[in-house]
Amino acid sequence: MVDAAASVALAEGLEGITLRRIGERLDVRPGLVSHYFPVVDELVAEAFGQIVGAELDTLVPPGRTGDTPVERLARFFALATGEGHDALSRLWVNARHLSRYRPVLRDRVGCQEAQWRGRLEQLIRDGVGSGHFRTADPCASAVQILVVMDGLAAHANTETGIGPRSVNRLAAATAERELGLTDGTLSADPSDPSDPSDPFDPSEPVAPADRVDRVHPAPRTAAALLATH
Repeated sequence: MVDAAASVALAEGLEGITLRRIGERLDVRPGLVSHYFPVVDELVAEAFGQIVGAELDTLVPPGRTGDTPVERLARFFALATGEGHDALSRLWVNARHLSRYRPVLRDRVGCQEAQWRGRLEQLIRDGVGSGHFRTADPCASAVQILVVMDGLAAHANTETGIGPRSVNRLAAATAERELGLTDGTLSADPSDPSDPSDPFDPSEPVAPADRVDRVHPAPRTAAALLATH
């Protein structure tokens, strides 16, 4: 039922989740859906939480991986920006709007915001500990990055074209500034001959002096749920 509701949320918006709509999708009576979710807002909150929670695990997998913190953060930006992420951006905009009137959803939105902030903060702390990042306040840096991403995501419903590169990589540029990385570190493409970035070693930590070494980027997602619609 939650999977079905999640698919509807991504394709039609959270407002499209009703007991009747999910019953039709599953070919069952609405009464069966209400047996498990007496209040539709609980199903709406579960669907939202499932989608954004799974997406977070894709963008920033929990725990440390074999990649360096810079590679992990570069991967985060590569997956979390651009048209491929628009469906999730629209969902966040949708959920935040509806949460003004739906307390159950508001609590779930707040919980997910905290999880995203905490996961990104931990990645930054890992980078500070390994010498790849420099920031006095990992939490503040994480919040600034997410605020910029939210600002860009707010245009997901209306944006019809590709903006200037400087706008598209605004979140990555904010992270580079906050974490003591050189411009282009989090979005350089080694396969693009037009990329102005110089070659660098992704395993090398940030230098303690003024010089900063560059680093190449190296459950169910929103895309998977959309594909089942």
